[in-house]
Amino acid sequence: MWLGAHLGISGGLAEAVREGKKIGCVSLQIFSKSPQMWGGPPIAPAAAEAFRAAVAAENFRATAVHHGYLANLASPKPFMLKRSRAAFLDEVRRAYLLGVDALIFHPGAHLGSGVESGLHTIAESLRGILEEVPESRVRLLLENAAGQGTTLGSRLEELASVLAQVDRPDRLGVTLDTCHLFAAGFDFRSEQGYGELMDEVERVLGVGTVRAFHLNDAKAGLGSHLDRHENIGKGEIGVEGFRHIINDSRWEATPGYLETPLDDRGYDRYAADLKTLRSLATLGDTPAPARKPARRSRARGSTVK
Repeated sequence: MWLGAHLGISGGLAEAVREGKKIGCVSLQIFSKSPQMWGGPPIAPAAAEAFRAAVAAENFRATAVHHGYLANLASPKPFMLKRSRAAFLDEVRRAYLLGVDALIFHPGAHLGSGVESGLHTIAESLRGILEEVPESRVRLLLENAAGQGTTLGSRLEELASVLAQVDRPDRLGVTLDTCHLFAAGFDFRSEQGYGELMDEVERVLGVGTVRAFHLNDAKAGLGSHLDRHENIGKGEIGVEGFRHIINDSRWEATPGYLETPLDDRGYDRYAADLKTLRSLATLGDTPAPARKPARRSRARGSTVK
């Protein structure tokens, strides 16, 4: 697995890459603007070029932008939906300018309109946005949800429904967040539990649709539906819950981004979490292949970078 983390860009886009390299990242996730804003200042071409050059110079294997928190592509409210679609389209264009591999986003919440209606609205939103940016090859990755309130995507079938309705496998995919999976009721802490989860992923989504992971422990218990991240090994999932993911060869060329808590020690906590994850690799920290291997069912024994 290509291990990395979500880093801030307050020091500059290219500096985020260098900071990631210092703590041992080989993949990087960022916000392209404040996640609490509908829009952000335009990205200067020189800043985008510097970011792309830093990614290449540091030999990062994968990069992603995470969408902000305000947009809701499932909203039943016309004004909010229009605003959300415009914000999302802007984010796709920003990600394209930065040259990242993926834009990761929360599917949205139906706000009482019903699950099927919400899923249909998300799919309709994505179809329209993809038509607006045919030149972009940034893959849009739906992130699974913890299942709080009317949020959509805590069930794999809901993610699969959106993918099927859009029917653009070349442009869409899924990010699996471990904390959200656990909060939604998937217990993958044992080898058997992990195998059952992966069988379900294969049956409902197909493992080939999974293009990234968010590697987060969970503060709240199994099935709590609470999105509360914890540092690796410090929460309810525990260190052993990550061993199966790290040693599954299906994910050897897939990015795994930390979104674990930070404090006044800054990125030292990320560095500790990366060290913990790499310690779980049975084959050691050997270089991952440059190209994604063929997907295999229930394979074991990955290389971790």
